[in-house]
Amino acid sequence: MILDGSLSLVIPVHNEAQNLGRVLPGCVAALAELSTDWDIILVDDGSTDDSVEVARSMGAVASRLRVIQHDGKLGYGRTVADGLRAARADYVAFMDGDGQFDPSDLKLLAARMSTADLAAGRRQRRADPKYRLVIAGIFNMLVRLLYGIRFQDVDCGLKLMRRQVLEAAAPLMARSALLNTELYFKAQRAGFRIAQLPVRHYPRVAGVRSGARLIPILRAVRDLVRLRLRLRREWKPESVAESSRRFG
Repeated sequence: MILDGSLSLVIPVHNEAQNLGRVLPGCVAALAELSTDWDIILVDDGSTDDSVEVARSMGAVASRLRVIQHDGKLGYGRTVADGLRAARADYVAFMDGDGQFDPSDLKLLAARMSTADLAAGRRQRRADPKYRLVIAGIFNMLVRLLYGIRFQDVDCGLKLMRRQVLEAAAPLMARSALLNTELYFKAQRAGFRIAQLPVRHYPRVAGVRSGARLIPILRAVRDLVRLRLRLRREWKPESVAESSRRFG
């Protein structure tokens, strides 16, 4: 086993029934190599397909599966955050459920946990249309300017962290994909060790891609500024030493 404690993997989904049949077996295989005590927290964001039924029907997953369901679509940030809040393991990871990440790359992140508190993926070759790459470049520039985060690809949906990082980051304020920015910002300000590793990224082969429309993009820029102001007003970092005392 690579990790010295329990592990929860949070998977946010919205209408991913066509992808979960291949995503979940890969997750089971990877998690079984990482810890003897693991579970999967599937957070369904108001799916109108049979995403939850597909997950529950898989025998290798069912005994280790917890499901959280939203009555309606609340968005990516709230979906991931609900899963993170429900996790009780020593280590907590999250990975998008759309099949664009390889679950075995969780092992790359886990191998760095001896020297890191938060290990995050960086898509080494993004399998996205060019316009999305342009948007991502602008977004990361704004994150560097407003938040002082020097890492690239902060919104990569594959991360693993110690429970101390998650507790120090509470309460999670972002209600969108800015959750990723918030985690980086809070972990950095609290003095936790952050490692970023290149991970594989694949084209979406099923389901519907979200984002990249003008109005949501403008809203994301607005929310980026609002979140930074709110963090300045309402959040004070807990030091690594304080967090370590609480967790013994």
